[in-house]
Amino acid sequence: MASSDDTEASLTPVDFIQLQHYMEYSTLRVKDVIKEFQPRGRLAQHSFGECVDAAGFCVFLKTYLEVDDFPTDFCQRLFHYFQHVEQDGTTKSSLPKGGKSVCMSEQALRSTNIWELFPVENVVQHPPVFFLSRGGVFLRDVSCYFSVLEDGQPRDKLEFTFKLYDKDGNGLLDSSEVDRIITQMMRAADYLGWDVTELRPVLKDMMTAIDADDSGTVTLEEWVKGGMNNVPLLVLLGLKMIDRDGQHIWRMKHFNRPTYCSVCQSMLLGLGKQGLCCTCCKYTVHSQCANKNPELCARTFVRSKSEIGIAAHDWIRADCNSTKCQVCHRKIKTLAGRRCVWCQEMRHDECLFSGLSSCDCGPLRDHILPPWAIYAVSKDYCLVVSFRFLQEEDTSLLNVTHDGHILQIVPIPGVHPLLVFVNPKSGGKQGERVLRKFQYLLNPRQVYNLSNGGPGPGYSTLPTTTARSDKADLQVHPPVAVLPLGTGNDLARCLRWGGGYEGSDLREILKEIEASELVPMDRWSIQVIPEDPREAGDPVPYEIINNYFSVGVDASIAHRFHSMREKHPQRFNSRTKNKLWYFEFATSETLSASCKKLKDCLTIECCGRHLDLSSMSLEAIAVLNIPSIHGGSNLWGESKKSDGVPEVENSEVITDPELLKAISQDMSDKRLEVVGLEGVIEMGQIYTGLKSAGHRLAQTSQITIRTIKALPMQIDGEPWMQPPCTIHITHKNQANMLMAAPTKASGFFHLK
Repeated sequence: MASSDDTEASLTPVDFIQLQHYMEYSTLRVKDVIKEFQPRGRLAQHSFGECVDAAGFCVFLKTYLEVDDFPTDFCQRLFHYFQHVEQDGTTKSSLPKGGKSVCMSEQALRSTNIWELFPVENVVQHPPVFFLSRGGVFLRDVSCYFSVLEDGQPRDKLEFTFKLYDKDGNGLLDSSEVDRIITQMMRAADYLGWDVTELRPVLKDMMTAIDADDSGTVTLEEWVKGGMNNVPLLVLLGLKMIDRDGQHIWRMKHFNRPTYCSVCQSMLLGLGKQGLCCTCCKYTVHSQCANKNPELCARTFVRSKSEIGIAAHDWIRADCNSTKCQVCHRKIKTLAGRRCVWCQEMRHDECLFSGLSSCDCGPLRDHILPPWAIYAVSKDYCLVVSFRFLQEEDTSLLNVTHDGHILQIVPIPGVHPLLVFVNPKSGGKQGERVLRKFQYLLNPRQVYNLSNGGPGPGYSTLPTTTARSDKADLQVHPPVAVLPLGTGNDLARCLRWGGGYEGSDLREILKEIEASELVPMDRWSIQVIPEDPREAGDPVPYEIINNYFSVGVDASIAHRFHSMREKHPQRFNSRTKNKLWYFEFATSETLSASCKKLKDCLTIECCGRHLDLSSMSLEAIAVLNIPSIHGGSNLWGESKKSDGVPEVENSEVITDPELLKAISQDMSDKRLEVVGLEGVIEMGQIYTGLKSAGHRLAQTSQITIRTIKALPMQIDGEPWMQPPCTIHITHKNQANMLMAAPTKASGFFHLK
């Protein structure tokens, strides 16, 4: 039976997942936070020497993870976890020969002249290590651990961890200090689910190579060079970007069926994540085999114009799993064949040059931008282009090679390659899996991770993407398809892409894009002018409305949801949880009725015509561009033309209740629909189908809203609290959208 100490020294998988969720939404870096605990730092009073006690550790977590009410019990478990790093054998290795450790109470540590306990010559050569009573933890161990897990470039992490333990700043670490860094990396690897028995010999070999002269010390240059040449360590440190063409994008993976290493050809074994798999080409190796010069990943561009248009296969060693060779039609034995990254054709090794040498990119040829359509521009031209872009654009968004060449595209007749933008945090981490799948199915240079500097920040991907398109001032605006990953997905519903992606084969969705129909969608400019510019309010999230704008009770619910998600992101990691939170906030809003008597707080003009709201008791006003809001509610409802009602003429504004009954919504008619809602209960009735629609107030080509008090508002699901202001909404332009073809009701992806 495990002892209580053993239990305290470990964390459960649930703890690991919870910690990861906190870290994903923190904007701080551990190297910046630790400075606050150093002498003269803002939080120096919470540290004692190089240690912190339980209270100081809690302050560190709250500061680093940017949360005010970090769970006390979770904080205690993490504290014991790091506390036991001093008891699992690393303490002895971290102390130089002749070193001392002293266990003292916090009060005694403050009042004792600690230097009296040590001879001066020993203090100079071997500084003492202090532990607080009840167990303190070293901040540098905690910082090293978190730095491995957080986002960032491996080189920066290697340099930070080195300097973290190089306390005297002489640019040297002894082997025991390096062992201490390795220990924290091993603990982080264990947390991530790695098979550490595979990683340990890899790191040991790295240490042997670093200290080649057997001097017992390591310089910063040796440490960084050794780390940057160690593939498993780079993966552990979070290597995600392509530094050079042909470099694999590795990730640790658990395999559900027998899988073989493409280098040593032996089976991958283990209970956890057994090996490394390339996201782009699926090349698979043992951790220790990744450093043994594996085959290069598929190229993503060609080096010169002379190679443009030469459609050649890119063959990668693959476990073909008894698949038939497409040349000789005989089965391919394990690791006896290769697969083309672009057309997915499989052949025996001996059949590679027997079949057609030209690659047609297979079933996804209409979507793939093959490497022979991208070439590197010469450096002379590159300097001119770079200078021009530097005046206008963020250089981090330029598509440049590791040696400074800018990439150019040569269009391929009859091909319509996709440009994919993915928010990996959407849909409770579902976006991360979609990102990897697209990197495999398409050229990785077609797939952009929005968290690495895409069109802009925020949870709503479409508004930021279309805004970036506006800024680029493109001559032709490419059509946009929407893959619904988040919670609302109202536009995706209107365009028949469904209410939520549930993990179906992306290749089928790409086929649906081929058969989709191009439809224009109106986009609207919104200008918010505060009554008192000095009065502080939340920033307006967007300057463009794509889907809807609303003020009142629904925006209040969205604002409370948004605020809670910002404060506790780990609680909002799935679509189901998000909907439950919405339900809870809607229930409390029903009781509080915070937007009661909304008509007394605002006035509405449609093309200069005042809307009379005096006879209605409304708690929300919605301005609609599409027939879906609140995750699938059609507030305008279906329209049926009654006998005797004349044909409605195309007018700038319509407010007659009888005429409004016959008007249908159209996202490309350059008109907005204005709807009133009585409260949360009516919203629920419309969502469940118990009521057909809200109160139709107007159809208009422009609208002005004036408020006299602070009110919650939202644009396309992004809420904010707005002080008294005047709001002008006018037509801006139209975006080209792709609408999926009508499908059978049985298609689960299209369930509304």
